[in-house]
Amino acid sequence: MSKNTDVVVIGGGYAGVMAANRLMQRDDVTVTVINPRPVFVPRLRLHQLVGGTHDAVVDYQEVLAEGIRLVVDSVTRIDAAGRSVTLAEGGTVGYDYLIYAVGSGSFGLWVPGAAEFAYPIATLEAAQRLRSVLYDTPVRAAVTVVGAGPTGIETAAELAEQGRAVTLICGGALGPYLHPRARRTAHKYLAQLGVGVLEGPDASVTAVTREAVELGDGRTLASQVTIWTAGFGVPDLADRSGLRTDAAGRLLTDETLTSVDDERIVAAGDSSAPSDLPFRMSAYAAGCLGAHAADTVLNRIAGKQPAPIDLSFPAMCISFGRRTGIFQLAHKDDTAMRLYLSGLAGKKLKELSCAFSVKHLVTEARKPGSHSWPKDGKHRPMLLQAQRGDTAAPVA
Repeated sequence: MSKNTDVVVIGGGYAGVMAANRLMQRDDVTVTVINPRPVFVPRLRLHQLVGGTHDAVVDYQEVLAEGIRLVVDSVTRIDAAGRSVTLAEGGTVGYDYLIYAVGSGSFGLWVPGAAEFAYPIATLEAAQRLRSVLYDTPVRAAVTVVGAGPTGIETAAELAEQGRAVTLICGGALGPYLHPRARRTAHKYLAQLGVGVLEGPDASVTAVTREAVELGDGRTLASQVTIWTAGFGVPDLADRSGLRTDAAGRLLTDETLTSVDDERIVAAGDSSAPSDLPFRMSAYAAGCLGAHAADTVLNRIAGKQPAPIDLSFPAMCISFGRRTGIFQLAHKDDTAMRLYLSGLAGKKLKELSCAFSVKHLVTEARKPGSHSWPKDGKHRPMLLQAQRGDTAAPVA
């Protein structure tokens, strides 16, 4: 009689759920997902939760395959030698293989006053708290959004569309991923919504107070509610567990997403750093990396050599409220093309992207092994060669 293989997945986000569902291809694999909350959070919707246009929660029964065990708790330590994890509420869970998919959260709150007076938005609880604060704040009160990536832009636009007085502080260029042509369109959309945009190195926040933000050029802007979206960080679980990480705390892996310290530990999503060259943090990448992490585990169980990760980024999309958006097409190396779709078409494609980020999980739950994604096969090997300073073919 064959031995059952126990796989523990730490984290129930896009990467963790995709990995857990894909593992169900084998009848002799038992999967346990450990997550600190009992609902799945589609993080692409958190700015809508803040604006009151979406709940940003999905029942795990809708996205997890039947037979997967869900443990609502947090992991405080990974014992790689003993192949077990310690739970915050007590007890341990053993494993044969571990998928590390702890995700990411807010980063940069080290700016003086930011931790005390700014409101992050990277988690469900943070977004719910901010929503409650805004509910009790007059509509015309000054709101400042710090950070000009997709989350900052979308949050600023969502609130401005409701009539709020919003200033977006970029600390650099607006939407740095966007092609300059698309960036000009983004400026136009924000201006139409009444969002004040401050760009450039001098437009960086140096301090936050209860009712203002201070900028690098010495200006002080009134801000009754300051929202912090500048950057993301990862939990320090891997580092606390004695596993090697990159400078940002992501688990260091090889190109198969296997930990450089233990072949029984595989990483996926925002918390993974394959070859110390992590992919751009995104829900799209998280789902693909989750699927590949599961494939690596399944190959090891079957006694096969896991394949290196191969992933390209076809696009990035940003909503500007409920009526318009930008769908920025990309080259396979994740750089923006001149081509982009805007207006209603951009908005519809953004909505489809949000919907499909969850639908892909549902489809994988019903038919494990079905998820596929665009491949590259060229640019990442070149990056790996450049990193090593040679021209040899990269080894998985």
